[in-house]
Amino acid sequence: YVHIRIQQRNGRKSLTTVQGLKKEFSYNKILKDLKKEFCCNGTVVQDPELGQVIQLQGDQRKNVSTFLVQAGIVKKDNIKIHGF
Repeated sequence: YVHIRIQQRNGRKSLTTVQGLKKEFSYNKILKDLKKEFCCNGTVVQDPELGQVIQLQGDQRKNVSTFLVQAGIVKKDNIKIHGF
């Protein structure tokens, strides 16, 4: 499964995290396309338990899920959106 979560920062600010993408994908290329598409900043973070996680500024959960399905990276059934 690909998990798309939201993390609250301070005030109204939030982070969107994407984890569980296959290892063979180039995370940096996906990140570059996401940043360009949604006009937000982001990074790829190395997590000891979860492996590589993509972080994006703002609440991009719906955008990211539709993007991943349209790009053919994952199927709609394999995406879990968490939060609120």
